Amino acid sequence: MSWLQKLYQTAENCQSMIESGSDENEVPLLPICHTTQKAQIEIVINQDGSFKRAGVIPKEEARTVIPCTEASGGRAGKKPETHPLCDKLQYLAGDFVGYGGEVTSGYAKEPKEPHEKYKKLLRNWCKSEFRHPKAEAVLKYVEQGTVIKDLIAYQILFVDTDGKLLKQWEEEPDKVVPDIFKLLPGKENKKTGEIDSWQADAFIRWIIEMPNDPQSATWKDTDLFESWSKYYSSTKDSKTFCFVTGTEVMAADQHPAKIRNDGDKAKLISANDTSGFTFRGRFLSAQQACGVGFEVTQKAHNVLRWLISRQGYRRGDQAIVAWATSGKEIPDLMADSFSMLDLEAMESDSEPAASTAQDLAIKLSKKIAGYSTELGDTTSIVVLGLDSATPGRMAISFYRELTGSDFLDRIKKWHQTCCWIHDYRSKEIIDLQTGKKKKLHLRFVGAPAPSDIAEAAYGLRVDDKLRRSMVERVIPCIVDGRKLPRDLVESAVRRASKRISMEEWEWNKTLSIACALYKKYYEKEDFDMALDENRKARDYLYGRLLALADSIEEWALNDSGEKRQTNAARLMQRFADRPYSTWRTLELALGPHKARLGGKSAKRQQLISEVIDMFKPEDFINDKKLSGEFLLGYHSQRNALWKKRDEEKPNV
Repeated sequence: MSWLQKLYQTAENCQSMIESGSDENEVPLLPICHTTQKAQIEIVINQDGSFKRAGVIPKEEARTVIPCTEASGGRAGKKPETHPLCDKLQYLAGDFVGYGGEVTSGYAKEPKEPHEKYKKLLRNWCKSEFRHPKAEAVLKYVEQGTVIKDLIAYQILFVDTDGKLLKQWEEEPDKVVPDIFKLLPGKENKKTGEIDSWQADAFIRWIIEMPNDPQSATWKDTDLFESWSKYYSSTKDSKTFCFVTGTEVMAADQHPAKIRNDGDKAKLISANDTSGFTFRGRFLSAQQACGVGFEVTQKAHNVLRWLISRQGYRRGDQAIVAWATSGKEIPDLMADSFSMLDLEAMESDSEPAASTAQDLAIKLSKKIAGYSTELGDTTSIVVLGLDSATPGRMAISFYRELTGSDFLDRIKKWHQTCCWIHDYRSKEIIDLQTGKKKKLHLRFVGAPAPSDIAEAAYGLRVDDKLRRSMVERVIPCIVDGRKLPRDLVESAVRRASKRISMEEWEWNKTLSIACALYKKYYEKEDFDMALDENRKARDYLYGRLLALADSIEEWALNDSGEKRQTNAARLMQRFADRPYSTWRTLELALGPHKARLGGKSAKRQQLISEVIDMFKPEDFINDKKLSGEFLLGYHSQRNALWKKRDEEKPNV
């Protein structure tokens, strides 16, 4: 239960950060007994429960904080439980069925049941000592049973000639499609197979206009939040020994869902199979397996959802998040060096980005020192990975607890030792001559992000399952300092050698990441990112030769206006497998290009001779397959040639 205890501790430290946001990209830190929903309609009433007006909510403002019960917070199935204040029309509207509304299948025999459940829950709140005037105003309004009627009159919802809610808007050239049909998710019509936008599925939120009340929106009213939290907590009557706090507290009947996103139904703690094999031979009840307090699980799950949205990595069913239990900011575990050091912001301020290993070390030290000052050495850092194999169950796939100093040291080491020169990051700028947008590639030295490593090793269209597995294998290399998996490095090297199978930008990205991984795997070799002109290793020298042959041919092709791949590019994979025999082919093919360039390529021809002279005779004629070191030699030689292009004026 350590993970739950750390989350609860974080929640207690971050109580001052509880807020109510409705930004589409923001998940707020919620109070207990609350969740979020995407609302489509907001209804405005006054304190007496009289209808004033209504409106359709833009998609970017749809996220709404609402009160919920334990059952409604993770509701699913044929008979979903009602929320106490804001909900769908089948719960709120007494005239829903009369206007042709269709309730969920579990309520088909008693279509009035959802509305009666809603009113009962709201009445109980309004009768309690924790009642709130806004909840009372909503109760007065819904008891009138005119919600659908009012929305139709205000032209929010639409009916057909029989007075029933339209299931689909028939588009006509001279008629504008109402906003409600644009916002709601489609439904498949079983008879026609067409997708219907069913307006009756709209979720409603409330605005209550009251004298001397500056906050009329219920989803932003902290007093209303507190009122519901106190009331619902007062309804709890069973106690349990909480494994987290070590005290006897009110027991949690169910645990929250929506951990990774608004539609997430999977739960970390769940026990609903009382008639199957869940407890047989072990426990008589779920409470014997795990006792967690109601307030503890609410706060812990809410803060986990907030952390994942705020600073976590999410892709498909996988989520990974690292945080300090104190609530202080920490480096992004899943970011590359460019993002972690915020090099784009530095460039915009005319400060040079990290372009050498020395620059990277200096900037990393400054960045880590800043975090260290804020965190302190003993602050607890937690790294948590989540994944699910089924829609209803979620598991912790990775968990580590570290001190602040250990975490920062390991982050620093990863970015310093798994670094190479990359140019796959870019930003859009305005061309001063044409006034049009263009892409500016930004070069940086540093470590790639785990998600980019997955694409380098397995391609841009890597299967989600394989990507998740690969990311989980890389995380311990960052957090625990483990050695990179050999198969991962070899896969990236193989793909980087298949230049002809990729577009130029993708190959460049794969090449630099493969170099970073190879350098990290053979960390003891202490490879330099700059060209090592004294290194006489066979694979490194062959990489240099390939870069030189590639540059001479590309130079000649550009001079003549030809646009095609060089022989070195096309034969790169063959060169990696049989370097000596392939080099003879490349050298013969360079003849016409040398003649076309004349004396301009003399320095590069001389450099080829110098590199060949550095080989041991038996190494040069050896046709054995090259290791990933040849990519380091290739990339380093190519970068060295780029630095000299102004001097020689090659168009490469």
